[in-house]
Amino acid sequence: MPQISLENVSVGFRGPLLLDQVQARIESGDKIGLLGRNGSGKTTLMRMLLGLERPEAGRIEIQEGLKIACVPQEVPPGTSGRVLDVVCSGLPEEYLLEENHWKKDQSLERIFAQLQLDPQADFERLSIGLKRRTLLGKAIVGSPDVLMLDEPTNHLDIDSILWLENFLAGFSKTLIFVTHDRAFLTKIATRILEIDRGKLFDWECDYQTFLKRKEQALLAQEKQDALFDKKLAIEETWIRTGIKARRTRNEGRVRRLEAMRKERFARPRKTGSMNLSIDSGERSGMLVCDLQEASFGYGTEPIVKDLDITIMRGDKIGILGRNGAGKSTLLKGILGELAPIGGNVRLGTNLQIAYFDQNRDILDPSLTAEENVGVGRTSVTVNGRNKHVIGYLQEFLFTPEEARSKIQFFSGGQRNRLLLAKLFAQPANLLVMDEPTNDLDAESLEILEERLVEYEGTLLVVSHDRAFLNNVVTSMIVFEPTGIREYVGGYDDWLRQSKVSAANPVGAKSSSKAPVASAALASSGSKPQTDKLASQKLSYKEKLELESLPSLIEKLESQQTELHQRMSAPDYFKRPSVELTADAKSMESLDAKLLEAYERLESLESRQNG
Repeated sequence: MPQISLENVSVGFRGPLLLDQVQARIESGDKIGLLGRNGSGKTTLMRMLLGLERPEAGRIEIQEGLKIACVPQEVPPGTSGRVLDVVCSGLPEEYLLEENHWKKDQSLERIFAQLQLDPQADFERLSIGLKRRTLLGKAIVGSPDVLMLDEPTNHLDIDSILWLENFLAGFSKTLIFVTHDRAFLTKIATRILEIDRGKLFDWECDYQTFLKRKEQALLAQEKQDALFDKKLAIEETWIRTGIKARRTRNEGRVRRLEAMRKERFARPRKTGSMNLSIDSGERSGMLVCDLQEASFGYGTEPIVKDLDITIMRGDKIGILGRNGAGKSTLLKGILGELAPIGGNVRLGTNLQIAYFDQNRDILDPSLTAEENVGVGRTSVTVNGRNKHVIGYLQEFLFTPEEARSKIQFFSGGQRNRLLLAKLFAQPANLLVMDEPTNDLDAESLEILEERLVEYEGTLLVVSHDRAFLNNVVTSMIVFEPTGIREYVGGYDDWLRQSKVSAANPVGAKSSSKAPVASAALASSGSKPQTDKLASQKLSYKEKLELESLPSLIEKLESQQTELHQRMSAPDYFKRPSVELTADAKSMESLDAKLLEAYERLESLESRQNG
């Protein structure tokens, strides 16, 4: 018998139906990733399962005695006191009876040990990661049969996300969660439920299999719709031929045409995608920022110490570290908003900076979306073109009604899209983004990634979204226990490279490009290990070559793309044969250079990583 059953459930809140006669069965032990675009009804469905909302039609059957707990997306306002008090507030009433005190004590002891929490700590003084962990303790202290999580990785650092993944991987009860974190989905979900245009699809597979099946399903649906539309067009042509269509023997065909028209009209319309465009403005100077033994902090106490970093035009740098490590302090220092306590900071010329703040402080909740983006104007200029603010916001999936609404009623995903709209309404050759992926649905996230990869300016992005870092950045600045270090590549590249220095980090300099074995390792006292590392160690010239290869590959790929686009033009082959031959040779040369660069990059990284 299923724990939860949905039978023809519909809900719409006086508008288009979010859920239209959906059905589902949730079995014990399922680990369900609930997917859907922003505003599709994911949170509404979870609230109905909790009994906080009622469906307009249909019914939800919950197994008698089933205990359901939920960890919300945001920390509930007014939550305070000791960690012990917060966790105890989640205890079932029967645990509070005198004769069940032993159950209460046993359950609390287990929770604090599992979640590594200090019961006497002040909740309000905890980091966001520990606050979320405390709320998780409150949810599971009563041993629920079903645990629901709404965006559980939001605002968590990498250590907290990895801890949560390991905890949930061993969670034996039923789990239902909403998340934008694709790596988290891949690790935890064993079943995918997707809300799409009012329907609930049960893919009965893990996330990676879902992606493949979804792509196949979309292709099949497109072919089916195209075939139907072609048949409908033939029937429409027939009905316009005149009097013959109205003869008695053709009345059945007329009725079939009417049915086809209704079916075509009732077809779920594909929701649009964000038409996101980034204006990279004027080219900045080649040097964007140069830090030499720079230290930043507040007062006389440095948070970031003795940092050497050079940022060049076109760099796409990811910044990773634990909450409170100093990432925001570093950003303020790089942007010149915070004077260095020591060392030197040199900013480049002609910088046009746009800043994406994860707290969304630049959005005024008392104003409408139109007023927040337009700032007193009715139009914005993007890539040299004037656009009316309402029309521009429609490109970010806001209806005219939403554009004229105050944003205090917007969801987290809507606010993030609005912040992107405001950010990209101005030219910028330096983008600074702090956790831009929070609350974005998967499709919007993929579009953002594509535009950032195409972006010709310089990008600094703080993120704990591992897939996002892998897909967008070309280097990483990582706050490690031994200091701040630089690495070539994305998140997975950092994991691989950091293993070289993990065995003995003593003596590692706080900032070093794509680090290999340090001098401290060479003097660690282990002769065989020393000889092995020495034989693999890159020369100074090879280190410089390794650092330059990603930018060389990017340049060659850009030239290759430009040539591809020119050769794909409809009138290309009308050009003189001499020009066609030259382009063919250029393409062949670019292919050879790219292959050589990739092989050299693989060879050097292989030697560096041992």
